[in-house]
Amino acid sequence: MTTLHVAGRDHAMELVAALGRDFSSTLDIELTLAGALRRIADHVEAEAGALFMLDAAAQTLRCHASVGPTDIVGLEIAADQGIAGRAVQRNIGEIVRDVSQDPQFNRAVDRKTGFTTRSILCAPLSVKDDRIGAIQLINKRGGDGLFDDDDLNLLAVLASSAALAILNARMAAKLVEQERDRRELELAAEIQRSLLPQAAAEDFPVHGVNCPARTVSGDFYDFFALADGRICFALGDVSGKGMNAALMMAKAASLFRCLGKTIHQPGRLLAHINSEIAETATLGMFITMVVGIYDSRTGIVRFSNAGHEPLQLHAPDGSFAEFAAEMPPVGIIAGLPGQLYPEISVPLAGGALYAFTDGVTEGYLESGRELGLAGLKEFLSRNASEPMPRRLARVAEALTKSQASLRDDVTLLAVDDRAAAVRRAIGPPTPTLDSASVTVLRFRVPAVADRLRLIRTVVGESSRLVGCSESVAKDVTLAVDEACQNIIRHAYKDIPDGEIVVEIVREGGKLIILLNDFAPTIDPKTVRPRNLDDIRPGGLGTHLIREIMDEVEFLEPPFAGGNVLRLVKRIA
Repeated sequence: MTTLHVAGRDHAMELVAALGRDFSSTLDIELTLAGALRRIADHVEAEAGALFMLDAAAQTLRCHASVGPTDIVGLEIAADQGIAGRAVQRNIGEIVRDVSQDPQFNRAVDRKTGFTTRSILCAPLSVKDDRIGAIQLINKRGGDGLFDDDDLNLLAVLASSAALAILNARMAAKLVEQERDRRELELAAEIQRSLLPQAAAEDFPVHGVNCPARTVSGDFYDFFALADGRICFALGDVSGKGMNAALMMAKAASLFRCLGKTIHQPGRLLAHINSEIAETATLGMFITMVVGIYDSRTGIVRFSNAGHEPLQLHAPDGSFAEFAAEMPPVGIIAGLPGQLYPEISVPLAGGALYAFTDGVTEGYLESGRELGLAGLKEFLSRNASEPMPRRLARVAEALTKSQASLRDDVTLLAVDDRAAAVRRAIGPPTPTLDSASVTVLRFRVPAVADRLRLIRTVVGESSRLVGCSESVAKDVTLAVDEACQNIIRHAYKDIPDGEIVVEIVREGGKLIILLNDFAPTIDPKTVRPRNLDDIRPGGLGTHLIREIMDEVEFLEPPFAGGNVLRLVKRIA
């Protein structure tokens, strides 16, 4: 073997290695394709070249990169036409020494561009039988302008290497996209979990359980004590699956908690929620929903049912009575007045009232048998002596022993009139800033940077929910984000496992954000905005917060240690 051939072979191997490095160094496939084509055309000494890729349906070849005097990027031809199409269909490379003698040569491009094509070298981009396109080189520089067999063999090797690199790059891009989708779903699931109420004491009258069939859920439940000791509760099931259902679930849950603090008539509350949901619901989506209020002093539950599964009353004597829905689901008909949502008053008389989604009765047991309504009643009867949290957990456990059997979200809520020491469990009324204030949301997150996105999302959506304009909501989100960054960077600087409690309150025409951390208490006098004439990186966060918000102040921590920052913004 001559020194010239060895040098050519070594150069070709270096080129193959360079192509691999190019494709592995970036996820921008289009940019890499252009660079790869330039390298190949220069190595083979071609005047021009084009790289064609098959579309997803394998019907069209589209030019994704070109070199030479004419740019034909974007040119499309049928996948079985032209010399490039022939190479793809046969999955072999070829030399066309005189294009004027080839009936499949497309002369329209030359006529349009003024370029003269004499000879073509073409090789398919394929890995085994997986064909993705073709590389076409035009007119060899120097000599007689014709390609030879050595050029074809070299292009075949380079095209195979490029095809493998393209497939790997596509796979890597797909994996990145899948990972991004996974993280988005996990973030959405974390937001959803923050909307569910915290587990109550065992002898509290209301309990619930939610087991998503997927990462995010279209089911929700909630309950909270009113100032007079009554307990407001809700359970809902959004039609459909996936992110759209999860977003509607979050909106409905937020509406219930926000409006339920001031509207204490279940029918009227459902009417308000229906109006809000119907305005923005995606076509065909709706929510079956139950809203009610339990009074422990009388043992009476008053509720309204919008298209949901019949509620089941389990009496102390073991019998069951059901209460079917009398109205269509939320989000179907806009503008229904409150009086059209009938309310049912049911004395529990020491019994328990159960609300659940169809994922419960239509769920499968480990044996493969569907639970059904009769099976649910049997479960509840058999475990009637158990505390309510354990009773609900037994049903959920029976349906989730095998993930394959969980085809829908499983959600149950129970109001138990047999709970002991109800008044003690409820405790004093939830403290408010004044009689006009409503706590929209309260949640706790780890004080780490990757939770800032969650905080921004929740604060932004809550601000819009209470009536802030888009610009005000963005301003509030920016200020809260900056304040939380300061907590993470400065308050918890050397402290692991810190947490931030975010409370969002509407008080009349004001939106109030309370940020509570558990780091060492600071002296508020030391937290001052830096002079804007002091030009250096960082340190302007406090100035930004005070510029955006109408009021900024540190409150006295409710216990020894920690800090409470109060941010106020007028809603108008």
